[in-house]
Amino acid sequence: MPAETVSNTDVDTLHQLNQDYIRSVQTSDVRRFDEILAEDFLCSNPDGSLVDRAEFLAQTARPVSISNLEARDVRVRIIGDVAIIHARTTYTLPDGRAGSGRYTDVWARRRNRWLAVSAHVTRC
Repeated sequence: MPAETVSNTDVDTLHQLNQDYIRSVQTSDVRRFDEILAEDFLCSNPDGSLVDRAEFLAQTARPVSISNLEARDVRVRIIGDVAIIHARTTYTLPDGRAGSGRYTDVWARRRNRWLAVSAHVTRC
């Protein structure tokens, strides 16, 4: 979609949703994920597994062992009623070493709300 037709409000909303998503991973915030994930959400995990919404929420409920999770180099692209977010992550591993990865999240506008429909996570 040409930049002039993309709403700044949508871009701002998606940046905020992205921040919520990252914070929710770090804090195991199942309640927030329940609000922002579409019913047909799927996630490709770093280990190669594909999980549905229910499995993702169960996975999220378990405390994470990493800390200081941050999204960097966030790029939001809106194509009609679909948005793709690409970003890099940095975090601290339990032993204090630095960790990093990348993710791609796909969002869809449904009933005038942006909902996450897909996620793909890699570790570097």
